[in-house]
Amino acid sequence: MRKQNVLQNPISRHIRENSSIYSFVIVLFLMGVIFGAVIVNSLSIAQKEDLFFYLKQFFGQVSTGKVAAPEDLFRSSFLHNIKFLGLIWVLGISIIGLPLILILLFLKGLVVGFSIGFLVNQMRWGGFLLAFVTVLPQNLLIIPMFIFTSVIAVMFSLNLIRKIFIKQSAHYAFFHLFIKYCGALAAAFIAVLLAACVEAYISPQLMQSVMKIIN
Repeated sequence: MRKQNVLQNPISRHIRENSSIYSFVIVLFLMGVIFGAVIVNSLSIAQKEDLFFYLKQFFGQVSTGKVAAPEDLFRSSFLHNIKFLGLIWVLGISIIGLPLILILLFLKGLVVGFSIGFLVNQMRWGGFLLAFVTVLPQNLLIIPMFIFTSVIAVMFSLNLIRKIFIKQSAHYAFFHLFIKYCGALAAAFIAVLLAACVEAYISPQLMQSVMKIIN
């Protein structure tokens, strides 16, 4: 038990020491989710019908098994998410990209909120089930990693700002900080890899099962 606590200390200490940044980032993401859900209600009837038409076509293909190969889905999901996380990582180095990090996180929340909100709005209980099996599984890995990477990027950017404008002394361990920052990207890479596996090999099967239930 004592050994386990020792192993958990770095993680708990990191969260505790940066609790204000985590709180801000999480609230910002949730605001994006809420805003995305609100946008659904602001769409006109014609816009909803157009979107739902394409959605029904996609679900029709899924129910008949006419979906992209798992390898293609894996590649698409992995590249999309790693590019997004990589952009956040690069923006953390650029200093001036600090506001863009927060905007990207907000937009990620907006997309998630809109996706869930639209499915529930159009399909009610069936939409909730579809959102549960298509949006939730991979995002259980992706969202925490987006939040973690955003927090690390914000921290790194703030440290660079202190370094440049406050003129800190040589005791400032920039190299050590950069190594940790690269480690965060490596952790994000692993999480995105696992999420892409879930989205490519598990979510389509769950989606087909739900389509048989609600049809």
